[in-house]
Amino acid sequence: MKFSISPPGPALDAALQHKIDNKTKPLGSLGVLEKIALRVGRIQRSLSPRFTHPNLVVFAADHGAARAGLSAYPQEVTWQMVENCLAGGAGINAFARQHGFAVTVVDAGVAHEFGPREGLIDAKIAAGTRSYLDEPAMTHAQCLAAIERGAQVVRALADDGCNVLVVGEMGIGNTASAALLTHVFTRTPLLDCIGRGTGLDDAGLARKRELLGHAITRASLPLDADAVTVLAEFGGFEIAMMAGAFLGGAERGMTLLIDGFIATSALLAAARIAPAVRDYCIFCHRSAEPGHLAQIRDLGGEPLLDLGLRLGEGTGAAIAYPLVCSGLAFLNEMASFESAGVSNRDN
Repeated sequence: MKFSISPPGPALDAALQHKIDNKTKPLGSLGVLEKIALRVGRIQRSLSPRFTHPNLVVFAADHGAARAGLSAYPQEVTWQMVENCLAGGAGINAFARQHGFAVTVVDAGVAHEFGPREGLIDAKIAAGTRSYLDEPAMTHAQCLAAIERGAQVVRALADDGCNVLVVGEMGIGNTASAALLTHVFTRTPLLDCIGRGTGLDDAGLARKRELLGHAITRASLPLDADAVTVLAEFGGFEIAMMAGAFLGGAERGMTLLIDGFIATSALLAAARIAPAVRDYCIFCHRSAEPGHLAQIRDLGGEPLLDLGLRLGEGTGAAIAYPLVCSGLAFLNEMASFESAGVSNRDN
């Protein structure tokens, strides 16, 4: 498994910074928007970066461990929410319509047969993972297949002209999987990685902590375990495909808008496979899940928003999209001191 991802080069940095600094504004006065403009300009290797054909891909799968009661919702909610999304009724559909994103749902491993459906890609590896409480969630081969399939989905979007991507997910129990991945990848204490997910009460949270502690003890992974081994042990098919989607998107020069806890757990894995993937990312929000802070710290991210969100599906990234677009708008449309005939501070 090889991904050819190079960090965006600094060739245009000076010219981009000059363009930013010479807009009709005080130096640095647009704050984070200036950082966005510089980053997207570097990614696109352009002084006038623009987004084309924005896409949002929702990867869905079930987790074998969810049957042990790791979530406040039963496992069948996964396929029911996929149906809701295909019908246009999920939260992510509302935000995608608001901001002009095309939405594609990928069946990465849902324990349900949907049949051929418009807007649904059948990439099912299996009908859910096995329970990592008893054994590895997937085989090494299954994990590699999921990563590659996620990359293939995104490469096809790039071939159609997409250069900005949101990756979301659906899968009952996936905050538990993300907590385990976060603990192993970042060395953060496990309890600091575990949150209430879909709304567990105190008893449910205590059970979740106990079960995940058991999973870590059972696996006994070595400290130098590689990303694929860790993903195969504790991941979900949707998380592995999301990691592949990030890798495939960076390989094609896409701007990757990073959502919350689940998406960032996939990015942790992707960054272990190809560290340069981080240079293509904009961290859109800080999740209310406690483990997200450890993820962001590990990846060096600076989230744009902190709204207490924990819905998943890519919703936080979709909500932040207009802010990212504002960074390009001022770069491309705001007058310079020279073009506006306005005296600069040095004049």
